[in-house]
Amino acid sequence: MREALSENPDQARGVARDDVLSALLSTIRLSGSLQFCFMPSGNWQTDATPSMASLSGKSGGTVPFHIVAAGHCWLKMEGEEAVLEPGDVLVFPFGTGHQLGAGIDGRLINPTRELPPKPWRQIPVLRHGDDDQGVRLLCGYLQCDALGFAPLKRALPRLIHVKTRGANDGDWLRATIRQMVDEVDTPRAGGISMLPRLTEIIFIEILRHQIMMAEPQTTGWLAALADAALSRCLSLIHDDPMRDWSLDELSAASGMSRSVLAERFQTVLGTSPIRYVRDWRLYLASVALASSGRAIATIAYETGYATEAAFNRAFSRAFGTPPGSWRAMAQT
Repeated sequence: MREALSENPDQARGVARDDVLSALLSTIRLSGSLQFCFMPSGNWQTDATPSMASLSGKSGGTVPFHIVAAGHCWLKMEGEEAVLEPGDVLVFPFGTGHQLGAGIDGRLINPTRELPPKPWRQIPVLRHGDDDQGVRLLCGYLQCDALGFAPLKRALPRLIHVKTRGANDGDWLRATIRQMVDEVDTPRAGGISMLPRLTEIIFIEILRHQIMMAEPQTTGWLAALADAALSRCLSLIHDDPMRDWSLDELSAASGMSRSVLAERFQTVLGTSPIRYVRDWRLYLASVALASSGRAIATIAYETGYATEAAFNRAFSRAFGTPPGSWRAMAQT
């Protein structure tokens, strides 16, 4: 294995990186979402105060998004401004406050305050003005528990902005956006449940695009994925997380000594190999708690803890709430 890494390091690094990315993306499930259509015209601007988290009723993991289906507008965020065009997708992993608008000194609009009470039979369409040639936005939020995995969370920027217009590899993403618009324009049976699925697909692709296209870094999860030895080590951990990994096994597989591997992990990822194993297991436990009815004691054992009490303490330190409370919030 060491010879293969040395003979073709780029190929080995790419395979290992893809393995880690696939393992992570396969765990992503949205525990909640909301979608609505916002159609303003003339000069307008939205309130910059973050409001999506209050709609979700949850304090963490709420990820606002906007998809520009038609028209042009501007985005202002943290002193910077960008022009948006049809096909642009904006994702805010940390719910950072921002403004959208058109023109100068337009009327102030807060779409989230105008939404009707749920449940909805159809996706709400909020119109402002009489001009059908204005801007059309698909807006909402995702509740993504994958942000509970700290290495991924630290690797994401405050804004992910993907432009699909004119992109050579954006055909299917543009087609998915068109399907979302069609579901709003021509409501059909099951449409209210179709939009969250389409949103989930777009979100996972956006994450994959962000990770694959990110600028090279010297530290962090993305830097580790770009490192041949570390990505090989991470690939093994993500491929078999419940194995009783030892530092000796991981160092042998990565082609580094124990001390060099430990030092590289600490420098690039800010943690140790064994602690990374623990953190990944706890994240998988959070997914199991949210998506299954298995007993907490069973999940604790599968996560590598001898007692449920020890698992409760470790989970509470990592996620800020006990497993039982986490499950109750995630499944509400």
